[in-house]
Order: sequence, then structure tokens, then C-alpha cells
Amino acid sequence: MPSDPDPPPRDGPGTGEGAARPGTDPMVVVDRLHVSYRVLGAETGSRGARRLLRRGRPRPREVHALRGVSFVLRRGESVGVVGSNGSGKTTLLRSIAGLLPSDRGQVFTCGQPVLLGVNAALMNDLTGERNIVLGCLAMGMPLREVREKYDDVVEFSGLGKFIDMPMRTYSTGMAQRLRFAIATAQASEILMIDEALATGDARFRRRSEDRLKEMRDQAATVVLVSHSLGTVEETCDRAIWLDHGRVRMDGPAADVIAAYRGEHD
Repeated sequence: MPSDPDPPPRDGPGTGEGAARPGTDPMVVVDRLHVSYRVLGAETGSRGARRLLRRGRPRPREVHALRGVSFVLRRGESVGVVGSNGSGKTTLLRSIAGLLPSDRGQVFTCGQPVLLGVNAALMNDLTGERNIVLGCLAMGMPLREVREKYDDVVEFSGLGKFIDMPMRTYSTGMAQRLRFAIATAQASEILMIDEALATGDARFRRRSEDRLKEMRDQAATVVLVSHSLGTVEETCDRAIWLDHGRVRMDGPAADVIAAYRGEHD
């Protein structure tokens, strides 16, 4: 499918590489990234509906999710990604994690990114306890370290006696708290979070934000996708605004959030 031409570089502070902290190591480089995928769906509008009725089944269509996205993330940064539904936020995180192939452009990472999302896989038939062990082992932690950190993971998740119950009995918030506790049990050089702080009570959100700040202070690079602009302002020092698969603005979190609110409020 023909792609839109890459937009010209934007000059000035607060955009692209210019927004990154000087003198720190690059951890993620996204270079003119294009990502598209095929989905089953009908054309919109009455004409599309008539065609669907004639054909009897939907036809695949191409979705161009990212269009020439470029930026650099540096060690110790905490970066929020904002944008409306369908702007390409989750696609961007999955691309950085190596879960989606690119049509054009490249992604370079220093270390293995860890992606925590609302759909992070846990085994519903196993207890929370077994999911902690398997989840930590899957992240590469030796069994000795898993045993050392087990109590901390349980305490942070706040599941208490429910830790011995199957995952299928957990609410959405309980499961997400456990995902977050497992994903942050080990210091990760690149941690990406997709709406993980959108669930749970106010106390857990505060603890999660404190944990992210601790990880950032330990020189981790944290990327947070969230519809909560307040969370991005409080947690991140930089923000990237995606709009229809393109970088609309990249700069200090307060400036980007103010511009985004100005257009959407």
C-alpha cells in the first residue's frame, strides 16, 4: 500500500531529539517508523453498508497506524505518550517491544524492553502465587531472586489472601495490580506501560507512580501510555503527542499536556 511521505523534520526545542536530555545515553531510537496492518471490516457509510450486504462478508482493509514517527528516548527519562483513540499509541509500544514488524523505518533499543499492558498474559487457571513465579522467571529472573522478591510482589499487589486463588476469580483491577507488581519486580532498563495505572484505587495509583519515579531515579527509561493527563503530568518529565500516527508535539510534559488540553477541552 502506498505510504504517505515522511513529514519534514521539525526544528526548535521541545520536538524530537531536541526534547531529550543532553548528555545522557540513548536507550530507544525510533527512526521514520511506518507500521500498517490488515483488519477485517466493512467500509463506513451507507454505500459501504450496501456493498457489505451484496458481498455477504467484510473484506480486509489496511490500517496505516504509524506514519514516519521519529524520536529518541534517553536513559533516566520518563516519557508519557498521549493521543486520542486510534492515534497509534499502543501500536508504537508494541513496535518498540518487537511485537509488530515495521513497513519502513527502524527501531533500535539498548537492552530488552518490557511491555506491561492491560492485556498482559497471565494464566487464569493458575493462582496468583504461581503466576508470580512464572511471570518473574519469564522475565529472566533466577529462581533464587524470585524467592527473594516474592513477598515484596505480593505486598505491592495488595492481593493478600487472594494470592492463593485462581486468576479467573480476580477483578480487572486485581489482575492489573498483579501484572504491574510482577513487571516492576526486576529493574528494567526500558519499561513500557500501556494504561496500567488506569485501574485500581487512588492509593495503588499513588504507589505505582512512586514506583515509576524510583525506577527512573535508578536510570531506567519509562514510557507510559495513558488517557489520564494528570498521571502523565505527575509521573513524566516529557510527553509525546501522537495524532493519526504522527508526532504532533514532543517536549516537556507540562507544555505538551497544555497544548493537548487546549485542543480537546
